[in-house]
Amino acid sequence: MSTEPTQREAAVTEPVSHSGGPSLPPLASNATAHAEAAPEAFKPGRVRPPVHVAGKVLPGWAPWGIVAATGAVIGLLLLATGFNLALFAVATVVVGGIAVYAVSRAVEGKRRATDRGMTYAIVAAFALALTPLISLLYTVISRGAARFDAEFFTWSMRGVIGEGGGAIHAIYGTLIITGCATLISVPIGILAAIYLQEYGTGRLKRALTFFVDVMTGIPSIVAGLFAFSLFSIFFGPGIRLGIMGSVALSVLMIPIVVRSTEEMLRIVPNSLREASYALGVSKWRTIVKVVLPTALGGIVTGVVLAIARIIGETAPLLITVGVVSSVNTNPFDGRMQNLAVFAFNSYKSPGVPPEPSLDRAWTAALVLIMIVMVLNIAARLIYRRFGTEIR
Repeated sequence: MSTEPTQREAAVTEPVSHSGGPSLPPLASNATAHAEAAPEAFKPGRVRPPVHVAGKVLPGWAPWGIVAATGAVIGLLLLATGFNLALFAVATVVVGGIAVYAVSRAVEGKRRATDRGMTYAIVAAFALALTPLISLLYTVISRGAARFDAEFFTWSMRGVIGEGGGAIHAIYGTLIITGCATLISVPIGILAAIYLQEYGTGRLKRALTFFVDVMTGIPSIVAGLFAFSLFSIFFGPGIRLGIMGSVALSVLMIPIVVRSTEEMLRIVPNSLREASYALGVSKWRTIVKVVLPTALGGIVTGVVLAIARIIGETAPLLITVGVVSSVNTNPFDGRMQNLAVFAFNSYKSPGVPPEPSLDRAWTAALVLIMIVMVLNIAARLIYRRFGTEIR
């Protein structure tokens, strides 16, 4: 077979000339010429400089500098008239915000000044919300550290007058009463949530949901009076038991467990239930094997947060468990002490001299805050470890 180009192929590859005019370049040469003539800005790797908006802009440190200068001026004025820390903080925040807006309005214009003013207001509101928490933690830690020692965690107040003693009986009572309340509340709360989400319909469901919402907002003293009245009917007036405190706390804990569990069950996709039903699995087994494991992380988190909510209650336990200075680990026999009531009584009736009792009260409050903090951290870790991400 001949490899010479045909006449038609030669006509395509050769330059074509028109009646004395210049010959046209080949197609490859034409593409090369266009590539070489492309503007330099369109070549890859070239980045155009950013477009700057015209106008003056304050430097980043300007708002903080304005607030600092305002605080210095207000501080000097208050030193001359009598310094007050709260008044200094409030005046600095308010006057500083006005000064930041005024300077930004004069330099940058109305639009940027409004943006800076809103940003300043948000930051100031956040700082205002943190101020009570920081003040509380500082006060409790500074005053509770005086008796944060081994004796406080190993001794009770039996036979102690004045200095010394500890709160081991109150720590035991807090853990036992809260543990019994958890054993009562968790099964009832989870089963009630399963009924409301998986089985309940019509008026009964609406009525139960309404009563759960009402129970969420009842005062804690009402729960204590309910438990006291209930046990007084069967055991006579004047009865004081640790289990009474657990019943009172369970009245406060059950609605929290119900609402949190119901929300976790609600976010489980229906496609999981339908897939289980399609395989012929019964409804109760679908709930046990599919729905509950999927929502387990959220349910446990809600339970832990409910425990943290009730562990510091004082009013219902003042009525139900009473006050005692010795260790009692049996919730069905006699009075029991707890940290909240221990701190309240130590502060209410400090004795003479009052300093040792007040130190014990602040340390009990510090231990209670630490327990609540540990429970909240545990709830976050549990949800991060076992929580199911549903997309």
